[in-house]
Amino acid sequence: MLTVELTKKWMELFYAQIDQEKAYLSELDTPIGDGDHGNNMKRGVDGVKDSLAKLKDPTLKETLRTIAMALISKVGGASGPLYGTAFLEMAKKCDESQEPAILFAAALEGIKKRGGAKEGDKTMVDVWAPTVKALTDGSFGSEQIKQAVASTKEMIARKGRASYLGERSVGHLDPGAMSSGYLFETFIAAGGVK
Repeated sequence: MLTVELTKKWMELFYAQIDQEKAYLSELDTPIGDGDHGNNMKRGVDGVKDSLAKLKDPTLKETLRTIAMALISKVGGASGPLYGTAFLEMAKKCDESQEPAILFAAALEGIKKRGGAKEGDKTMVDVWAPTVKALTDGSFGSEQIKQAVASTKEMIARKGRASYLGERSVGHLDPGAMSSGYLFETFIAAGGVK
């Protein structure tokens, strides 16, 4: 079950991971994007950290919504609206269920609708979709996440800035897939799935 405490712990770990890997994320983004994904995500997690610190005894819905608004307002490029939408959809759904599989499924639908990407387009969807499936069928874990991220390397980008490169995008990991991998790995590290 997703709780306020778990979500805060998760965001602390995600912050630390992005802080540590921001240069690498931007490096991944350089050949196929604007080269700023790491810096953008760092701005986002800084915003999340500051915003969560101001909350006094929040509900899960308020916590998720606060994360969403911080990401939307602080992260540049397409990632801000996409990550923000994911957390907004989880906030909307959390009155019905606190089950991670259900919340992440709602988030995935929001990401697909907002970005127009589907599996195989070399985007964060290529990590979110198999992760939602793995949560549902019980195969969710670090190895599954790493495989999903790695699968983007041989794909041809069909969405976003990388799509302009066509076949030249092959051989590069998608930076949004990588940051999504960090999001799910820190979820596990926070105790999100027993």
